[in-house]
Amino acid sequence: MKRYFSFIIALAITLTAFSQPGDDVKTLHENAKTFMRSGDFDNAVIVLVRALQQDKNSLDLQKDLVMCYYLKRDYARALDGVVSLLDRKDADVVTYQLAGNVYKALEQPKECEKIYKKGLKKFPKSGPLYSEYGELLWASKDYTAIDQWQKGIQNDPGYGGNYYNAALYYFFTKDKVWSLVYGEIFVNMESLSERGAAMKQLLLQGYKEKLFAEADLLKGEEKNKSEFAKAFLAGMNKQSSLANKGLTIETITMIRSRFILDWYTGNASKFPFKLFDYHQQLLKEGMFEAYNQWLFGPVDNLAAYDNWTKTHTDQFTAFNSFQRNRIFKMPNGQYYQ
Repeated sequence: MKRYFSFIIALAITLTAFSQPGDDVKTLHENAKTFMRSGDFDNAVIVLVRALQQDKNSLDLQKDLVMCYYLKRDYARALDGVVSLLDRKDADVVTYQLAGNVYKALEQPKECEKIYKKGLKKFPKSGPLYSEYGELLWASKDYTAIDQWQKGIQNDPGYGGNYYNAALYYFFTKDKVWSLVYGEIFVNMESLSERGAAMKQLLLQGYKEKLFAEADLLKGEEKNKSEFAKAFLAGMNKQSSLANKGLTIETITMIRSRFILDWYTGNASKFPFKLFDYHQQLLKEGMFEAYNQWLFGPVDNLAAYDNWTKTHTDQFTAFNSFQRNRIFKMPNGQYYQ
């Protein structure tokens, strides 16, 4: 009798476990994500469809299903999915990003633009949506793309994609300030990616080929409307003579060190700026040389950079440890365009 009673209890517990759809859905979703991470989108779809049979209103499940269709290039089903997702009141930023990707894949730029505009009306502070809308415009050679990236920087300064896109844009113009400022901000936000490595190369080129291309950095800047940009150029102009013998990592470090010291005697209170605060912190802690080596050394001369790390082991180790344990993020209210 006791055995029979124990069996009944065990059976009841088992049935109770299977009768909890939330737990089952969670497990199915995790299984689907595992398939997605391995690139097995067919099996991910199978599992997601079964999960949706238990929780048909789950936004996350529906988004992942559309993502699978998109990644396996079944754009017809992906389109059906995003259309229904966009009708939902709880459609989030990722929903609009996903919809934009589907319309891009279908080569429907006008519909895609409508999606981004609709998304930004609902989420006016979404950095990712500004970034991707700008990329859509840029792809069609509409150079008002920079306006979207600037809005993204202003409204969502913690998102790196807009700094990356804006820096690239300014590298292709006569601008001597924002390409460098935005580019360096992006490198600090995304230092380990391929984009971060490529940006380091552009930064070094920017210092050599743009900022110090002429002895007078303020030449041609009379119509510059940004007080921040003019203050930046005026500060760098004071150090222009240091470039007379060429720009090496050592001279760039010296120029940037003196610039920061000068900035905090006259401009810091007027233009609070996280990037320059970080430079000042590194100077005070004796790590600014290591930072500049990290920023410019590998793209200028990898062998020389490797040699520097070996002959300045303590500096390199201290900075490396410090950098690994920090997150660089621009705050609100430091937009000076």
